[in-house]
Amino acid sequence: MVQPRNPKRRSLPLPDWRSSLPEDLLESIGQRLTSGHDVTSFRSAWSPWRAAVLFATFGPLLLLLFDPDSNRVGFYCVPEKKVLSKTLPDMRGKVACGSSCGWLALMDEATSVTLLNLFAGARAPRVELPPVSEHVAMASSLERVSRVHGRWVLHLTNGYGDADAAGRAIKLEDIRDVFFREIMLSAPPDATGRECVAMAMLGCSTEVAFCRVGVDSA
Repeated sequence: MVQPRNPKRRSLPLPDWRSSLPEDLLESIGQRLTSGHDVTSFRSAWSPWRAAVLFATFGPLLLLLFDPDSNRVGFYCVPEKKVLSKTLPDMRGKVACGSSCGWLALMDEATSVTLLNLFAGARAPRVELPPVSEHVAMASSLERVSRVHGRWVLHLTNGYGDADAAGRAIKLEDIRDVFFREIMLSAPPDATGRECVAMAMLGCSTEVAFCRVGVDSA
């Protein structure tokens, strides 16, 4: 026989047990992790846990080429000689254009740039950088580049020096060659994204572009 439910009784949410673990216990657990796979899982489970174990004590994880139409990315663990897999929805529709200070720089087809920390918690922290401006676009490409209906278009020049008026839309797989080849950081962004300078090598130029993260709008 099922006991009728008391309508006046409310179920209270249980506290998350992960937040109640003492710091010395987390450090003890972190010292016992022996593989990059375990470290990745441990650091990604809960934001405070990532401080208990540092990647510096383990061999490097190399990001493999990934499909921008998929949520899954692969990493090669050098000491263990095996491939690890991780679900990262924030990487869908983007291409990598640099890795610095533990953060990955990603750019989408609209040239919006995102800094992503892949192993800093269950929800990867992200910092948005200013998108490519007309000035930077002109400096980065040998051909004329313009924005048409929200998309970047490349106007190729023929043998007579005349640029194609219609041009062709720049696809995601070509976005890095035209705009930012590599983005480097002066330091890891803090919680607000400030106190950090991002510098980008342009596609076909001897110039560089830079901005103060969280401060500059261009």
